Amino acid sequence: MPSNRRTIRLNQLLREELASLLQTEIKDPRVRSVTVTRVEATQDLAYADVYVRTLTDEIPVEEAIAGLESAEGFVRRRLGRELHLRRIPDFRFHADRALEHVRRIDALLDEALGSQGDDGGD
Repeated sequence: MPSNRRTIRLNQLLREELASLLQTEIKDPRVRSVTVTRVEATQDLAYADVYVRTLTDEIPVEEAIAGLESAEGFVRRRLGRELHLRRIPDFRFHADRALEHVRRIDALLDEALGSQGDDGGD
């Protein structure tokens, strides 16, 4: 269990540090409106899956991910200096689609509940 708590803390630390770097250090316009929603590192820190979302529709999330991938080397070096870890993981960036799923479920529920209301009519 301690390794699980350690992993949770590490994921949170990586998320916070990545978000900070994106806000203050990365100059690529493709990543200006990116927010890091979660990080899931492997136990051995070989990889970390980084889930991101754009705050505006100006830049598609796929384009933002391309910007993040191009800045990965810089990000890993900076994190290596900031976080005194034995290993900084290789990052794999993914679009966080959770909000889209929630909206889709809401729409389906609204549609289903709307249909029920029509059946019990006059």
